[in-house]
Amino acid sequence: MPNPTIEKLREGVAITRDHKVDLILAVGGGSVCDYAKAVSVSIHCDEDPWDKYFIRFEDVSCEIVPVGCVLTMVGTGSEMNGGTVITNHEQKLKIGHVFGENVNPKFSILNPNYTLTLPKTQMVAGFYDIMNHICEQYFSGADDNTSDYISEGLMKSLIHSSRIAIQDPNNYEARSNIMWTSTWALNTLVAKGKSTDWMVHMLGQAVGAYTDATHGMTLSAVSLAYYRYIMPYGLDKFVRFATNVWDVKVEGKTKEQVAAEGLNAMENWMKELGLVMNITDLGVTDEMLEGLVHSTIILPGGYKTLTPEEISTIFKESM
Repeated sequence: MPNPTIEKLREGVAITRDHKVDLILAVGGGSVCDYAKAVSVSIHCDEDPWDKYFIRFEDVSCEIVPVGCVLTMVGTGSEMNGGTVITNHEQKLKIGHVFGENVNPKFSILNPNYTLTLPKTQMVAGFYDIMNHICEQYFSGADDNTSDYISEGLMKSLIHSSRIAIQDPNNYEARSNIMWTSTWALNTLVAKGKSTDWMVHMLGQAVGAYTDATHGMTLSAVSLAYYRYIMPYGLDKFVRFATNVWDVKVEGKTKEQVAAEGLNAMENWMKELGLVMNITDLGVTDEMLEGLVHSTIILPGGYKTLTPEEISTIFKESM
């Protein structure tokens, strides 16, 4: 399933208990890896995992069953972090919990050949998931931070390799570079010294809770409306993004024009990949908007802490 559910988590916990499982092998993409980690921290705990980990956000207080990963789709970086995301359809919530390194997979096998049979839509959804993971960390803070230079290099590599991969999906070098970029995008390296944002993920996960759409596509559908809304509050970083990542020329232009041109360049790249560009195409209707706002967790790490009214505006701009 594209978005592991709490019902599936409880089912997995029961199976692993019955069979006294001592290793969980996740073979698949980020949802499979996320799910395996959620099971691993729940097997030996008596409390309900939804309440413990996704409502109260408690740390692990019981034995953890080790997880190993064999990736067949790249995008989430779940193979080298302690994160997991679970959906509760009854409560219309999709919530992530990032545990400590004790929950990281004990090993992960990254062989690009295992990803070559992916349908194009899944491949490109993973590409944008990578891009947005980097952006969520990049668009925060105003200091001169080495992490931002690393992020810019990762984004340029991804853009270059993705353009090769959509023309030639079997290009091993492009697919291997993308796989490696995906891991570094979310293994905490580029978060060092950063407050980090993650509001695009909060918006996208609300959409996912209502539509069960593929994660990367929910991010692509809401991100441009969000970034255009917060751009005035982090203008200098958006100018840097335009010039250093998209090679936008600054001569004779205002900062606002340069920053806007950078987001336009990203939008053109997203369309080139064939990403979903609005939430209507994911199944969102006007009747869902109030619920989407209610399901969106507000985080303070970016350039603007949103109000519910602003979240509603961004969703409407994403329709």
